[in-house]
Amino acid sequence: MSETVLVTGGTGYVAGWCVVELLRQGYTVRTTVRDAAKLDRVRAAVAAEVDPGERLTGHVADLTADGGWDAAVAGCDYVLHVASPLGLDGTEDAEALLRPARDGTLRVLRAATAAGVRRVVLTSAANAASPSSYREDGVTDETLWTDPDDPALTPYRRAKTVAERAAWDFMAAHPGPTTLTTILPGAVFGPVLTPGNLGSVQIVARMLGGKMPGTPRIGLEIVDVRDLADLHVRAMTAPAAAGERFLGTGEFTWMREMAAALRAGLGPAGARVPRRQLPDLAVRLAARFDPQLRAITVSLGRRHRHSTAKAERLLGWHPRPAAETVVDCARSLLALEGSDG
Repeated sequence: MSETVLVTGGTGYVAGWCVVELLRQGYTVRTTVRDAAKLDRVRAAVAAEVDPGERLTGHVADLTADGGWDAAVAGCDYVLHVASPLGLDGTEDAEALLRPARDGTLRVLRAATAAGVRRVVLTSAANAASPSSYREDGVTDETLWTDPDDPALTPYRRAKTVAERAAWDFMAAHPGPTTLTTILPGAVFGPVLTPGNLGSVQIVARMLGGKMPGTPRIGLEIVDVRDLADLHVRAMTAPAAAGERFLGTGEFTWMREMAAALRAGLGPAGARVPRRQLPDLAVRLAARFDPQLRAITVSLGRRHRHSTAKAERLLGWHPRPAAETVVDCARSLLALEGSDG
């Protein structure tokens, strides 16, 4: 009999690929959805990569409510708590993001520890282990914690930091068989399973659609969603991962380099991808009228990087090149666009 893993928020981008990877490795998988009707959507998305058969089931549970979590976790060996508010459009309310991130995490942990789950793997974010300013040169690791009281933090960054802190505090007060591991991803790209909940993939979609007159001077630590799912599963079972944080970032890539990779890899399909880089002043002026731009101006000219040496050393994890990830991401978006047409 295979081990059972609960993946929260199965309709999400990262969660969907975690479900795929677990099924490929022979696990029985449960996932949570806020609406029972969405389970069919999860099964259809996953089926494009692997046959779920009878090994994928779902439970209705919401991060903002207590109901459903005990039943979802009962009998599970592991939990991957991936579900989280996105908050990437620049218009989000700080408390509206923080509450489900923190309180939802605690709901999952309460249910998991009560059920005696072996390990919970929580998806945090690399910007929960970052200096206040990204503009300074340097490389940091998991020992650094973002200051959640820094007034310059975006609501999303604060929510991810506070939620992860709350998780570690909870586990410190609940000794027992359940262990916690956290994964801190960078900017997640790669193939998409469904057109919804795309997160940072929207950047590639905007480039493909000719909706960016140029690229801002922003660098991203690009991690492939498939590699990130692999990291979650490695962290789930590795004895050395208990009680540890792992950065899951990837190759640092300027957005102009992303655009160049798309043009080179897609040929005619990349014809609308921008060719010029926008001056910082132009981006700041445009951000006055575009909430999405306003959310990223803090990263203009960023040079700070994170080290993934710990994940490589303890878990044997190695992310693929950023250019490959970006092109695969674009091809999947174009394929979805073609199937809709």
